[in-house]
Amino acid sequence: MPVAARRSLLAGGLAATSLAATAGPAAAAAPSYKPARYAVEPLLSGRDRHLVSRFSYGITPELAREVRKQGGAARWFERQLDPRGIPDRKAQSLRRWWPYLDKGPKALWAANVSGKKGGWETMADYQRWVLVRRITSDRQVQEVMTQFWEGHLHVPTNGDPNFPFRRQYGDIVYKHALGRFDELLAATAVHPAMLVYLDQAVSTKEHPNENLARELLEIHTVGVGEHGEDDVANLARILTGWRVDVYNTWSDAYDPESHARGKVRVLGFKNDNKSKDGREVALEVLHYLARRPATARRIARRLAIKFVHDDPPAGLVERLAKVYLKNDTAIVPVLRALVGSSEFRKAAGRKVRDPSEDVAATYRALDVRIDRPRDDSSAANVMLWQAASIGSTPFSWPRPDGPPLDNGAWSSPSRLLASLQFHYGMSGGWWPTKDVKYVEPKDRLPEKSIRFDELVDHLSRTLLHQPSTGTLLRACCEATGVRPKERIDKEHEIVTWQMPRLLTVFLDSPDFFTR
Repeated sequence: MPVAARRSLLAGGLAATSLAATAGPAAAAAPSYKPARYAVEPLLSGRDRHLVSRFSYGITPELAREVRKQGGAARWFERQLDPRGIPDRKAQSLRRWWPYLDKGPKALWAANVSGKKGGWETMADYQRWVLVRRITSDRQVQEVMTQFWEGHLHVPTNGDPNFPFRRQYGDIVYKHALGRFDELLAATAVHPAMLVYLDQAVSTKEHPNENLARELLEIHTVGVGEHGEDDVANLARILTGWRVDVYNTWSDAYDPESHARGKVRVLGFKNDNKSKDGREVALEVLHYLARRPATARRIARRLAIKFVHDDPPAGLVERLAKVYLKNDTAIVPVLRALVGSSEFRKAAGRKVRDPSEDVAATYRALDVRIDRPRDDSSAANVMLWQAASIGSTPFSWPRPDGPPLDNGAWSSPSRLLASLQFHYGMSGGWWPTKDVKYVEPKDRLPEKSIRFDELVDHLSRTLLHQPSTGTLLRACCEATGVRPKERIDKEHEIVTWQMPRLLTVFLDSPDFFTR
């Protein structure tokens, strides 16, 4: 986010957070806002903080200790790139909180038809599980990259025919999130969720449906302007044969009788396509598309937009594209090149969190502990409505192009106000209140008695993982009416009733809105 925009955001946040407390003792005495230092645990360097923040859902004290234990952010990141070596049973096991997520497509549809469990309810549970997983997982890079790919290869959760397969689709993306793009593309393009969503499951040789072929070319691979209508038509013919029996058995199969045979050409790919079974040709063309220079540039640019800034330099995109092609579409080498670039190092604080990232980061920063949900008012279920109140829930984008990656899409005044309200409610522990545990206000004090400016620095290090500044201290003073040198103990009003107002200053700051 540009500096001017960040200052504007801070000003708006302070105005909302301070409520009516701008004329208290702090303003009258005109104190010095020189920040104090309360350093108990060392902070990560600015460079390390930037890397960990971009590739996680928020730095917590526990995560910072893990990074230091690994020997710094670079080594932590390298370990994260091979998630198989990181035990994560707890986060994965949380899916059991929503038992219907482990049921098969036929059982899910039967529950939907009978009214026992609607499809939209099952998909809401999937969204909740993913949010909880992002908050609790030790495989933070895999989670971040799974979100990236589920956006790029988007299948929304709000659709009756495809919902029975959507959780399985998410598992496929999760599995390949740090693998090779050609394998990820091949696994998702012919997955039942994608086949049903884009009508490929009912495509026949007599009437080839072009939806999937078009999105594969326009969105998933080479991009708009890199292909013609004949390429779309031929790719649609190649993809005929995959079928999904919706509404009856809900099984997927390949039907050779539905496959359109005959010579095909897609860009530079040619094949006689003589066999009734066209699966081999389809996989060949998908692997071909994954290796096109235009695909490499498209993937590289989207990664740069997500992890660097909205208008990444062409030179960076070209370098990343070359790494992608040189390594046969493997994603890990591209990520290494990205985080090792000077462009990445200079881009700290320039990406805004989207609504679901805001929710995950807030739960992590406030150290909110979530228990197994018992009903709709339980925290693990409520957090989905919290994301919706800010502006977007995971996988709900209505178009095939997936949710936007740019700052502008998530920086409207309405989003800002919604986030301020969400932060304030969470800081006070007012909603949700069921099956959840918040840190008690008195437990936010690192000592029995502490100066306010030292408390501000302590909270800044805990919530934002960086020292406080004069601007932040002044904001905290104006929001609460407390002087910098005033001593705070468990009987002070900061603890007895003002802690939500204080915590919200940190969560409404530009340093929290950005990752």
